[in-house]
Amino acid sequence: MKGKRLIGIVAIFLLLNSALLPASASAKAERSLMDESIYDLLVDRFNNGEGRNDIDVDAQKESAFNGGDFIGIQKRLQHIIEMGFTTISLGPIFKTETYEGNNVLSYSELDLHFGTAEELTALVEEIHEKDMKVIADFPLGKVSADHEWTKGQSYKFIHSADGTVDWDANDTNVQVALIEAVVNFVTSYNLDGIRLTKLNGFDQAFLNEMIDAIRDAQPGAYVLTNEESEANFDLKPNKAKMEALRQSFVRADPDSSSLNIFSDTEPGLIQYDDLTGSRFTYDMVEARMFPPTRWKLAATALFTLPGVPLMPYGTEIAVNGKEAPESHPFLNFKTDMELKDLIGNLNLLRNQSDTLRNGKFEMLHNEDGYIVFTRSSADETWLIAINNTSETASVVIPAEKIGDNKRLRGLIDGDLIRESDDGIFRVVLDREIAEVYFADEDKGFNTPFLIASILVYVLFLGFLFLVIKKGREKRSTEDKTA
Repeated sequence: MKGKRLIGIVAIFLLLNSALLPASASAKAERSLMDESIYDLLVDRFNNGEGRNDIDVDAQKESAFNGGDFIGIQKRLQHIIEMGFTTISLGPIFKTETYEGNNVLSYSELDLHFGTAEELTALVEEIHEKDMKVIADFPLGKVSADHEWTKGQSYKFIHSADGTVDWDANDTNVQVALIEAVVNFVTSYNLDGIRLTKLNGFDQAFLNEMIDAIRDAQPGAYVLTNEESEANFDLKPNKAKMEALRQSFVRADPDSSSLNIFSDTEPGLIQYDDLTGSRFTYDMVEARMFPPTRWKLAATALFTLPGVPLMPYGTEIAVNGKEAPESHPFLNFKTDMELKDLIGNLNLLRNQSDTLRNGKFEMLHNEDGYIVFTRSSADETWLIAINNTSETASVVIPAEKIGDNKRLRGLIDGDLIRESDDGIFRVVLDREIAEVYFADEDKGFNTPFLIASILVYVLFLGFLFLVIKKGREKRSTEDKTA
C-alpha cells in the first residue's frame, strides 16, 4: 500500500508540474478561505500522546474520556498533512464535563485531559510551521450548570431541560462577557479562526457584533459556524447541499438531480458528515452498500465540487456510527488507509489548482447517478466524471466545452480521451468509478509525459532496490550473529 501511494503521489506531482498545469495554477499565494480544506477532529478521540493527563480515562468506554490530547495531535500531524488538509479544526477544548467538549465549565481554562496552555501553544506553532491553519470551537450556549459564570449574580442564565444552561441572550452583561471571552481565546492562542456553536437565542445583530470583534482583534481570522445562520459568517453549512450529497452517493443508481443545487448557490461548506449527527458510513451500511466504494465516489465529489470541503476525523477509515458516542470512536491508525491515499491525491490536485478551488462550475450531465461537470478558468479546464450507477455509462461532451485542440487526461486511473473527428469527447466509465480529467494540449507524442512516466518507474525501481538491499543486509547481519 505504501508503494502504491508513493507511485500515485509522485506521478501526480510530476504530471502536474512538468506537463499539465501552468505555473499560475500553483497555490503559492496567500490562501483565502475558499482555498482551504478542513479536517475536523475531536481532541479526545484522535491520539493519546501524553499519559500524565489521563485523568479518569477509560479507552474501553464510549462515553468516557479516551485520552486524546494536544501532544497526540502533534505526534500524528503528518497523518493530516499526508491527506492535504490546510486547516485543522480542534473542536471545543475548554474545561468540560464531557469528552466531546460540550457542557463547558469555563471560557478561560483548557481541559486538563487535552493538555496545558503551553502544549496547545506548541501545537498551534507547529501547525503554522507546516503552513496550515488551526481553528477551535466556542459554544455560546448549552454549557454546564456548574459553569464558572453561574456562581455569581453577574450573568443571567436559563436552566434547560437537559440539565445544561443557556445564557440570557438579551442580557448586556452576558453579551459583553461573551465577546471579551472569545476575543481573549482567539488572540491568546493565535488561532486562525473560531467556529461559533450553540447559537440558539442570539440574534443576528449580536452575532455580527461578535464576528466583527473577532476580526478586529485577530486580522484575517475566519469566523465559522456549524449552524445555518443569516449572520455574516465567513463560512456556514448548507443543509440542502449536505442532504443532496448524502442522497446522491449513499447508494448506486440514485436520483442525483438534487446535485444541481451546486449550480445555483454560492460556494460554502461542503460536507457529508458533521460530528453532531450520524456518520455517512452509517447510512451506507443501512442501505446495504459497500462503504469503500461509496466513499471513493463521494470523496471525488467532495474535493472537486465548488466550496470548502470539511471532513470529520475517521472518514479516512470509513468510521461508522448512528450517534455519539458510537460515532466518535478513538481513531485507529492501524486500519487500512487506502481511502486516505485517495483523499490525499484528490486534495493534492485541489491544492495545486486554483481552478479546482475557485473556477467556474458547469454541470454537463446529471442523470441517475452519472455525473459529469467542469471546473474552468482562463488558464485551464478540468472535467470530473462520476459514474455512480450499476453499469457502464457513457456521455457525449461537445468539444467547445473542453477547448480547442485538447485532450482529456485522467489523473486517477490514467484514462486518456481524445476529441473525435466529429468534434466530441465520449466519456465512458465502468460502474461505480470516478475520474478527474485535465484538459491539456493534444500535441500527439507527449515528451514531458513520457519523461514523467519514466521517472515514476525509475523511482519505484529505486524504492524496490533499497528494500531488497536492506533485506539482504539484515539477513547478512543475522547470519553473522547466529
